[in-house]
Amino acid sequence: MSTPDQEPFWRTKSLEAMTRNEWEALCDGCGRCCLNKLIDDNTDEIHTVAVSCKLLDLQSGRCQNYKHRRKFVPDCIIFTPKTLHEHLPWLPDSCAYRLLHEGYDLPEWHPLVSGDPDSVHKAGFSVQDKQIVSEEEVPEPSDWFDYIIRVG
Repeated sequence: MSTPDQEPFWRTKSLEAMTRNEWEALCDGCGRCCLNKLIDDNTDEIHTVAVSCKLLDLQSGRCQNYKHRRKFVPDCIIFTPKTLHEHLPWLPDSCAYRLLHEGYDLPEWHPLVSGDPDSVHKAGFSVQDKQIVSEEEVPEPSDWFDYIIRVG
């Protein structure tokens, strides 16, 4: 947060110039980046599925073992300012990292703007209360096609 006469850090710093704490604070806790994806072999289009990583807590939208997640999910993507451009297609359109990288500001429902850690859930931009299942319930990626989330 910032004082009324001071611009917030995400408006004054580039993603690369942010401290680790500032970088981590950008995560709104939506959990949408932890939904699995499928790639269309013909078009390279990425489809998000309503099947989450086994470590995602569907109530909080947070990883249940964030610090050691790569130990349990070796292909978990770790976003950093240096690797962000490589992973942008995997991030939801509402992701703060993606928005700031693309020159947009944070939305009013982002916890850093609203001051409310639950505002992302209240605004409906998180996995909370959605029909999402864990990959432990649908372990075969070939079955995930039935779970593609249709947009538009």
